Amino acid sequence: MPVAIPELGSYGFVPETQEDLQWANLTILDLGLYRTPEGRNQLAQTLIKAVREDGFFYVKNFNISQECVNRQFSIGKQFYDLPIEEKLEYTPEGLDNGQFNGYIPAGRKVRHPVSGLRDRTEIYNIPKFDGFFKHEHPAIIQDNLGEIEDFARSLHSEVLDPLHVLLAIALELPEGYFTDLHRYERKSEDHLRYMKYSKYTPEENLKIGNVWVQGHTDLGSWTLLFRQPVAALQIQNHKTGEWKYVKPQDATLTVNACDALSFLTGGYVRSTIHRVTSPPKDQEHVDRLGLLYFSRPNNDVALNTITESPVLEREGFKQNSFEECGTQVPTMEEWTFAKQKWQRTKNAVRGDQKYENAQILPGHNARLYA
Repeated sequence: MPVAIPELGSYGFVPETQEDLQWANLTILDLGLYRTPEGRNQLAQTLIKAVREDGFFYVKNFNISQECVNRQFSIGKQFYDLPIEEKLEYTPEGLDNGQFNGYIPAGRKVRHPVSGLRDRTEIYNIPKFDGFFKHEHPAIIQDNLGEIEDFARSLHSEVLDPLHVLLAIALELPEGYFTDLHRYERKSEDHLRYMKYSKYTPEENLKIGNVWVQGHTDLGSWTLLFRQPVAALQIQNHKTGEWKYVKPQDATLTVNACDALSFLTGGYVRSTIHRVTSPPKDQEHVDRLGLLYFSRPNNDVALNTITESPVLEREGFKQNSFEECGTQVPTMEEWTFAKQKWQRTKNAVRGDQKYENAQILPGHNARLYA
């Protein structure tokens, strides 16, 4: 007799904070304008300004319903409601060496050296459905895998492909330049992520300086973050160094540019520094569930600075950090697993400079920000 699959139900978001926070004033990219050449040219200039000045921006009218998004949040919540023993069965072999698909438990990093207080961040990563990865998941994921695949693929067709075309236009490259580097059917380390930040007490938050995840950059091309009303994400202004909150905006995605695009453009596209802090007092009592997608170039793409762009040539962006040092430029696969291995360092202690300034690869050192 078949076992009935439980209904996902609706996902209940917590109310937005009522506190007066310093919000970043970010650009909104309206993909409703993408349909015409004139609209694409306008959006291309909006995009390049956003990734040069802020690094983070909002995307709206991306043709994915809020109902689909809510169902993904509901799947993530039900996954995190599973017993820890069941979740641990899906921890990847080789986690200490940079493997990341599957379940990554909380507690791998020491947030407060004196008390030994550890992180409370759990991650579940689902790789691309391109035929290169195994898909063995707990029942709540496996039973909804077709829907998850449709959702993940739609992020490529409705969001990422347009962003890649717009970036190519802005750099005066053929429109397909970046989409060719991010073909869905080719192997890459893209993944959908359900991410849970479990709360700390007010006293614990004081011990860790109200910072749950230190300032960092992401390693790929773009990170897509679905609206999360718990105010905790902050970005650092490229010019002033000031930290400001990213405000949750209805019916939008929050997007940030990442390391791979910075390498490919010789630093013209800025990889955005961001962190996760403790929520304001009216949200301090709740856990924070995130739904994200991490886009990365195909594994065989070498991260050399693009030489075909007239814009990069005119502006003088001709070398990235690897090229400046005369070291071997890595492929995306080499860069991914080198940085992931550093990120997943077990028992890393906050403030340990040996960890926080470690060499990821010759020509590039790690860096965390307060």
